[in-house]
Amino acid sequence: MIRRLLAVTFAVCITRSLPAQTFPSSDSTLTRIWAQGMDSSQAYTLAQALMDSIGPRLTGSPGIKAGNDWLVARYRSWGITARNDQYGTWRGWRRGITHVDLLAPRVRSLEATMLAWSPGTRGKVQGSVIILPDLPDSAAFRAWLPQVKDKFVLISFAQPTCRPDSSYKDYAIPESFERMVRERTTARDAWAARTTRSGLNARELPPALERAGARGVLTSTWSAGWGVTKVFNARTTKVPTLDLSCEDYGLVYRMAERKQSPVLQVEAEAEFLGEVPVFNTIAEIRGTEHPDQYVVLSAHFDSWDAGSGATDNGTGTITMLEAMRILQKVYPHPRRTILAGHWSGEEQGLNGSRAFAADHPEIVRGLQALFNQDNGTGRVSTIAMAGLLDAGGHFGEWLSRVPTEITRNITVNFPGTPAGGGSDNASFACYGAPAFGLGSNSWEYGTYTWHTNRDTFDKVVFDEVRNNATLTAMLAYLASEDPDSIGRDRRIMPLNQQGQPGTWPECQRPARTSGESTR
Repeated sequence: MIRRLLAVTFAVCITRSLPAQTFPSSDSTLTRIWAQGMDSSQAYTLAQALMDSIGPRLTGSPGIKAGNDWLVARYRSWGITARNDQYGTWRGWRRGITHVDLLAPRVRSLEATMLAWSPGTRGKVQGSVIILPDLPDSAAFRAWLPQVKDKFVLISFAQPTCRPDSSYKDYAIPESFERMVRERTTARDAWAARTTRSGLNARELPPALERAGARGVLTSTWSAGWGVTKVFNARTTKVPTLDLSCEDYGLVYRMAERKQSPVLQVEAEAEFLGEVPVFNTIAEIRGTEHPDQYVVLSAHFDSWDAGSGATDNGTGTITMLEAMRILQKVYPHPRRTILAGHWSGEEQGLNGSRAFAADHPEIVRGLQALFNQDNGTGRVSTIAMAGLLDAGGHFGEWLSRVPTEITRNITVNFPGTPAGGGSDNASFACYGAPAFGLGSNSWEYGTYTWHTNRDTFDKVVFDEVRNNATLTAMLAYLASEDPDSIGRDRRIMPLNQQGQPGTWPECQRPARTSGESTR
């Protein structure tokens, strides 16, 4: 244990104190991985085909099935065994066009899209606009409900400005910025109270408006950046739920608020396909000495579909796909079996990876290491040891052999804590298996590309993706060749917010049909 702790301490310190060393190790396999990953990368070509041509990959949509088949074809073209493993079914839904136009008091085409799994309109429909009113209680709300008939209903807070705060900080005098924030906070709190007094929560409100005869529901969830909104799933089943940009939502809201009689025309196409099969795509390079021990490259393949699913999680997908291509080129006969898991249903509760872990206990038992990447296009900058006391020494030895151009950017957190549910490594960490998240540099992920309408190909930074694919291939190689397995002794968990001893996360049952979903 002391040897391994010293190894990880040395690995982290050396990357911060010495000048760049392209190859601290004379290992020819690492040299060839670098050449493939950095000098002969296919990341751009793969990403363009996936993100532009196939596009977003909503669970249960034709897009994700096309993507699954594309992955299998790519792997097989490289001589890698690959398959689509069905783990359940989900609501099938096909997105069509979305057009929202302001017809009165002036004409303007609005920036808008349907939320996922929203019904369409069956042609063009027109209607006036009404705002969720400020009423004293739920009884008054129920009395008001008939007024929504044949109208589009605005149910989100209208931002007073769609400038990000950084713009105010750069240009406004301090008193002006402080006044804006204060007034915005007061207005937002008042809107939240207005919604609460309806007696309905965010899930219950859209269906209630639909039952009362609304022509559609209009939302806007600003992501605090220029031109960007968060876009999730609809709660209506008969009329469309539409997300408007921050700017256009505010425009329509102000007109309705000041009784300027806005009229909208909406044409939105959608097709429900029933319960359809959903799959994980699994690729495998079989181990020669220990085929029943596993190194797993992990990334979720599904996405929300207002953008292209580029950084969430197309970049993670390309990282693992490209790493497998590199490994097949330079390390086709690994000591341990190397798998790539491209998981579906992550956005609905890690369903694909949880199902795989539950269905393959032999892989969980034989797991040497799992490397998961799922937070944007940025270079890997943090790796936590997932609460396993033996992991730090292994990573110390591995990273000491990785080129300094990569490791100088990485902080290793020891002992770390096991993932609790944020991404697919949690599906394996709950069993006490060595499953690690490769945490990436931000690139404003939370504001601009995480679950937004701006998660598109142009946001990918390919220098960073090449770095990550090369690092992942190197870690997979080194973990496969390591003569020792990572032990599973667990840390003492830190105290929770109540001051009580923390507990290791429990494994959750995957939802295998849309009827089991809690989201």
